[in-house]
Amino acid sequence: MSADFDAELAELATTLRSIEAVIDVESLKREAAELERQAGAPDLWNDQENAQRVNSRHSFVQNEIKRVEELRRRVDDLAVLRELAVAEDDDGVRKEADTELASLTRSIGELEVRTLLSGEYDSREALITVKAEAGGVDAADWAQMLMRMYLRWAERHGYETDVYDTSYAEEAGIKSATFAVKTPYAYGTLAGEHGTHRLVRISPFDNQGRRQTSFAGIDIVPVVESSDEIDIDESELRIDVYRSSGPGGQGVNTTDSAVRITHLPTGIVVSCQNERSQLQNRATAMVVLTAKLLERQRQEATARMDALRGDGGNSWGNQIRSYVLHPYQMVKDLRTEFETGNTGAVLDGDIDDFIEAEIRWRRQQESS
Repeated sequence: MSADFDAELAELATTLRSIEAVIDVESLKREAAELERQAGAPDLWNDQENAQRVNSRHSFVQNEIKRVEELRRRVDDLAVLRELAVAEDDDGVRKEADTELASLTRSIGELEVRTLLSGEYDSREALITVKAEAGGVDAADWAQMLMRMYLRWAERHGYETDVYDTSYAEEAGIKSATFAVKTPYAYGTLAGEHGTHRLVRISPFDNQGRRQTSFAGIDIVPVVESSDEIDIDESELRIDVYRSSGPGGQGVNTTDSAVRITHLPTGIVVSCQNERSQLQNRATAMVVLTAKLLERQRQEATARMDALRGDGGNSWGNQIRSYVLHPYQMVKDLRTEFETGNTGAVLDGDIDDFIEAEIRWRRQQESS
């Protein structure tokens, strides 16, 4: 065992107690009991939207309770394991204790980050839009790589996703795509991913094998809830219907069921083509439009407050992360300066270290 094992374990126990106080486990248990009562109501599914909300929240609360209680059990078990290692003078048990201490440190650190998500919309689900920017066909391919990265991240965590719209580029990749990550705190967790992501690599689309720099933008907004006050005047909407298309412009639907909605006052355009009917696509597109208008409203309010404070609304900067695949391997966040050389893992959805660094960085910015 490490020389500072006892001190590190004591610090972990203290951190966990602080987390338990912030999360308020007893309050969560009361909420879980109430949600279980609501979930058992015979008329629950008369209101499908409310039923889904109740079941989703119930699952989340139960998992939060289980997560905290499991960490508490592991801290207590590790103390016992430490005593056993000392009493038996067993190197194997010492090694096991050190391994568990490292694992527990990471697990408690991840939960501690969750307690930093206290913004107005942080607890919401998230809507993510990926859009190809400068770089031609490489940018379209890069946008599709990023979409896969976030979908793989969600899959790794067991989070449900729903792809609402995908606009395919002619040669390869996508022009844009919008999808939802349906888990509580998805917005607060992923908000720091908003911005431009830059890729440097040998272009697979260049016959001369030259290095290419391409860009793709990530837009992340919180999903709207029934309590949000967003008024949309139908007369300010232009609604177009068209035939859904797949890669290379291939038609995937024989009817004009895809829907594109333009909000004329703001110029915001949203579309949906993945539902079965035009009516369903329109309803989903309205959900996305409402979320984007809510985020715009929030940003305008923030800008007004920044102007009053006299800081000019300084933001984090547009380009947030650089992914270099040639001449060396490196992914680096330009705000937190967190970096890794394991580019393959990152592009396969292993981005938790970047997300954790972003959340801590954002909290420092807010408190400074």
